[in-house]
Amino acid sequence: MRVPYLFVVPALLAYGAVVLYPTVAGGYYAFTDWAGRRVAPSVVGLDNFVELLGAPAARAALRNTLVIAASTTVVQTVVGLALALALHSSLRSRHLLRTLFFAPALLPPVIVGFLWQYILTPGGPLNGALAAVGLSSLQQNWLGDASIALASVIGVIVWQNAGLTMVIYLAGLQGVPVELLEAAEIDGANRWQRLRRVTVPLLIPATTIAMSLTLIGSLKLFDQVYVMTGGGPGYATETLSVVMYKEAFVSGRYGYAAAIALVLTMIVFAFALLQLRGLRRFQVDA
Repeated sequence: MRVPYLFVVPALLAYGAVVLYPTVAGGYYAFTDWAGRRVAPSVVGLDNFVELLGAPAARAALRNTLVIAASTTVVQTVVGLALALALHSSLRSRHLLRTLFFAPALLPPVIVGFLWQYILTPGGPLNGALAAVGLSSLQQNWLGDASIALASVIGVIVWQNAGLTMVIYLAGLQGVPVELLEAAEIDGANRWQRLRRVTVPLLIPATTIAMSLTLIGSLKLFDQVYVMTGGGPGYATETLSVVMYKEAFVSGRYGYAAAIALVLTMIVFAFALLQLRGLRRFQVDA
């Protein structure tokens, strides 16, 4: 009986070496002044966390991270649901449109960042297109203006990932019984009432998956922000992941970076748990 369990040992050893040990070590280093050198780090208690709460860059990064997470979760869910409902039909070009909308999700985030950095430059294609159609007044320094840089980043994130949310909802729509929709229609429910009273409640499991993936990904956002803005201008687009990277690999403050990583982990866990519990309650009611 014990022999089969021996086959699990290599996987457990690899998991422990790659996941468990770095996690535990990172939690320890968060309470030290580790600078990445071979000199033994000194325990500094909560000093890293106190500094984190008082640092302007960290406070701005925390605020931006929460704004990005909330905005992308709501907007991406709404856009993905709208696309799924529009393309869950007998439209002849639906397969082509599904492919086109899903394609950005397959691109590496770094490639997306460089692509949109070029598009959103003051002399880039977006401002050029606005000028070509007589809308020069709408031209902006999309990534260089602190007042709109964060919104521009959020728009790029939604553009890339809305197709993935669409696919999740399309899968959920396959499980909506046609009989229920037909019964609701016979009872006199219009299209909006059928959507609100039948389709949306039955899509709560798909919504849970879509919103959870979006929320967790947004809280850990790094690639697109670092490529497009580097966290600037100023602290306008800083996220906790970007600050963590800079503190570790630019400033060499690995202990402080580990403290940021620990805080980010706690935030991701807390928000994901709250979201799952909230959506589960709606699912039970449905």
